[in-house]
Amino acid sequence: MSDSRTEPISIQAAARTVSRIASIVVAALLACALGLIGILRLFSPGRPKPFDDETGHPLPGSISEKIHVDINGVQQGMFIRGKDVNNPVLLFVHGGPGMPTYFLTDRYPTDLEEYFTVCWWEQRGAGLSYREDLPRETLTVEQLVADTLEVTQYLRQRFGKEKIYLMGHSWGSYIGIQAAARAPALYYAYIGVAQVTHQLESEKLAYDYMLERFKASGNRKMVRKLEAAPLTLPDALPRAYDLLRDEAMHTLGIGTTHDMKSVITGIFLPSWFSRVYTLTEKANLWRGKFASKSILWHKFIGTDLTQLVTELDLPVYFFHGRYDYTVSYRLAQDYLEKLTAPSKGFYTFEQSAHMPIFEEPARTRTILENDVLFGVTLLGDDTEVLSPTP
Repeated sequence: MSDSRTEPISIQAAARTVSRIASIVVAALLACALGLIGILRLFSPGRPKPFDDETGHPLPGSISEKIHVDINGVQQGMFIRGKDVNNPVLLFVHGGPGMPTYFLTDRYPTDLEEYFTVCWWEQRGAGLSYREDLPRETLTVEQLVADTLEVTQYLRQRFGKEKIYLMGHSWGSYIGIQAAARAPALYYAYIGVAQVTHQLESEKLAYDYMLERFKASGNRKMVRKLEAAPLTLPDALPRAYDLLRDEAMHTLGIGTTHDMKSVITGIFLPSWFSRVYTLTEKANLWRGKFASKSILWHKFIGTDLTQLVTELDLPVYFFHGRYDYTVSYRLAQDYLEKLTAPSKGFYTFEQSAHMPIFEEPARTRTILENDVLFGVTLLGDDTEVLSPTP
């Protein structure tokens, strides 16, 4: 027969044991969190590396800086890098909305700085330019096009250039091509990397392609997920599909890069270990991405750019990855064929998905050095089809 007086003692002992275990777990988690923060701080000096000569000293005439400039009343951040400030200037307009990609040059060096002084501008509300108090009404497509032109003017004046080169990637090509159409006299050429056309139509083509591929490979789990998230909205992506999209694309190698299997390991973690941002700036990379997308995505996805910009009065170059379904390769081809321009060239990157200048940097440099800088399209896919439009 058990003694009922021992039961409270046993319960109290068990409670003390659970409490001790909980305290140990909390302490361990806290120690891990503090350790991770410490590691991230070590990886966050927040300074770009200088270009050094063979003796380890800064290369004469080179530039490597992180600065903020007043652009239309808002302090906006940018990295400016080049091995020779006398080189032509290239303004890179990043994708997103709101997702700078300069940190990816750690893993995917482009070496664009060999031929250009490159401005990696971080757009209003994004990355270095993120501000928690930025009025929502100032984050518009029209404002970002105006900002692009203002950054262009800053670079022209600072480096004493009559014109510069303009490169827009993905969402940045949506902004960049509108800036080029508005003020072609400011630019030697426009380079659209993963050029946007009509993004909603692009998403529908990607959905159909992925469903077909997963059916053919017998991946019934992904088929069920996609069929449960059809693209039924007339001018937006259903949330169920938006949550599934990255996983499906990266599984098939048609997302950010052809070899990237996850945005967590391919983008999120590398952003936190980039040495050119402080810890606060890294947090702002992601705050800016989510804030910008929530404001700008609907306008972006519903706009048919092929109807909005039909003519450019400057040389035009489209760089596109063969495996890119984030932004449709076929729609970009069709767009360039119809676009009126003095000269134009389409360049297929056979081993790339959405980021050909990062995935195939040697081919990018060859095209820039031999075609873009000379205003010709000799290395384009089909110089007859894409010859100057009458």
